[in-house]
Amino acid sequence: MAVTEDGPSGTTAAAFDYAAAFSRNLGWVTEAEQELLRKRHVAIAGLGGVGGAHLLTLARLGIGRFSIADLDVFDIANFNRQAGASIGTIGRPKVDVLAEMALQVNPQLVIRRFGEGVNEHNIDAFLSGVDCYVDGLDFFAFAAREMTFSACEERKVPAVTAAPIGMGVALLNFLPGRMGFERYFRVEGCSDAEKAVRFLVGLTPAMLHRGYLVDRSRVELAAKRGPSTVMACQLCAGVAATEVLKILLRRGRVLSAPWGLHFDAYTNRMRKTWRPGGNANPLQQLLMKVARRVYRG
Repeated sequence: MAVTEDGPSGTTAAAFDYAAAFSRNLGWVTEAEQELLRKRHVAIAGLGGVGGAHLLTLARLGIGRFSIADLDVFDIANFNRQAGASIGTIGRPKVDVLAEMALQVNPQLVIRRFGEGVNEHNIDAFLSGVDCYVDGLDFFAFAAREMTFSACEERKVPAVTAAPIGMGVALLNFLPGRMGFERYFRVEGCSDAEKAVRFLVGLTPAMLHRGYLVDRSRVELAAKRGPSTVMACQLCAGVAATEVLKILLRRGRVLSAPWGLHFDAYTNRMRKTWRPGGNANPLQQLLMKVARRVYRG
């Protein structure tokens, strides 16, 4: 298990003024709350389109500790949406690039890097001491996602997923003692193609994005392929960070599955959804039938 931990070191970290750097957060949070955020530990698995944006947004919020996991490297196909993707980072591990970027925001950060991604061998270390988990895994990383959410549920770690859908964001929170990931999505024992349908429909019961997809051939769930936009990724980061703030500071209403939220910037619409029973709900069953026909032929 390869784990690298970065901590405060050198003159830059010693001279860094945390209070000054994050003083513009004050007013929306108190000084005491900002110090609380400084002590909190957030885990993020996946550092692509949403995961990289999650890390940098939460670093600018003033979160002081992170566990980050990704086994991929940057390539040119990431340029349209991923925070760390550039000519200079092609071929470099995402976990290293994003750690460096976050440390440029706050050199006093403590970051545990898991360069093999998150798996059954390192999940205990990945979630050790964590106050909240934020999902940044690729849409099609079904096994890793199921394992990680299950581990969060067992350890009573709040888990946030904000998915980039079209030009919007679909939010689901899984909180300790409430409906869990498997009970909501009901993907256990399904093929990957069926898991894709169930995950898509479970995330987006309102389906606000369905009217403006101009080339349906670009979505092929069975082949694990689909489009994504930078607008959606940035919206995800803002929404997820707000949920993390509310969870960590224990203030504000936090929706928990089977409640969800879908905001679509393209259609100027937002829906709060409620699906008792998750994907077992009759409305979800109907949507899944439609999705199977549309996306799987």
